[in-house]
Formats: sequence, C-alpha cells, structure tokens
Amino acid sequence: MNKKIITSTFTAFVITFTISFFLTSCNDNPSKKIKTENVQKSQERINTVFEYPTIDFDKINHDFGEIRDGDIVETVFTFTNSGNSDLKILNASGSCGCTVPEYPREVPIKPGESSQIKVKFDSSNKPGMQRKTVTLVTNTSKGKELLNIKAFVLPKI
Repeated sequence: MNKKIITSTFTAFVITFTISFFLTSCNDNPSKKIKTENVQKSQERINTVFEYPTIDFDKINHDFGEIRDGDIVETVFTFTNSGNSDLKILNASGSCGCTVPEYPREVPIKPGESSQIKVKFDSSNKPGMQRKTVTLVTNTSKGKELLNIKAFVLPKI
C-alpha cells in the first residue's frame, strides 16, 4: 500500500513539475533581451582587423658542439619585429634550471626594430648529449616561440 502511494505521489509530482516548467519557461522571447548597441559593438570588433606583431629570428637552433662538464656557455638569438604592431615578450623560460634566458622584459619592440635574447647554459653535472629549449610567450598570433640549444658535454677527467 505504501509503495502504491509513493509511486502515485511521485508520478503526480513529475507531471505537475513538467507542466509548470513548460508553462513558465516559454513565456519570454529571448531575442527581446538582445540590445542593438551590443550587436553593433560586436560587429565593429569582428570587422576590425588586428595586426599581430611578427617575430623573425636570425636562428632558432644553436649547437655549442663539444664542451667540458662545468663550462658555462652562452649564445645570442637576434630577432626582428617584422609585423605592424609592437612586439612584447611576456615571458621566457628554460626547460631546466641549467638554461637561463635574458630577454627584453616589458619593453615593446617597435615594428622594424631588433633585439636579442641571450641564453646561458651551465653544463655542470650534465655529461653526454644535452638538448634544451627556451620557451617564449609573446603577443604574436602564435603566442609562443621555441628556441633550441644543444651541446655534447664531455665528462670531467
């Protein structure tokens, strides 16, 4: 008997909920909530062409060749902003603590201007072939650039 009461109560609840949901949810026309000024602003943003800066490097790979364990070597990657808006390097990080980039922080590189990223590699306790990456976060359309270094570290004698 209890099971029959519970089942009929539940059924009545579901039917009542469903009817009230459909009666109240469809009263508003959602298109009436759209503001014409917001549509115009969106169309202006879509039609505005944003020109991203473009970063061109003299090289993206550098091979230090054979170096000795404990050597600290460095190379310079020169780049040019060949786009039509200011280039910003927002962050630069090495793939490990042994690879340290120095870059122009918070300095916009104007179109046509060049600058440099200096990368130091500390070979201490890193015998054998080493491949490291410097990741740049930029305001280019790609948003990210990779620079690569490698070296063969000769063990200590």
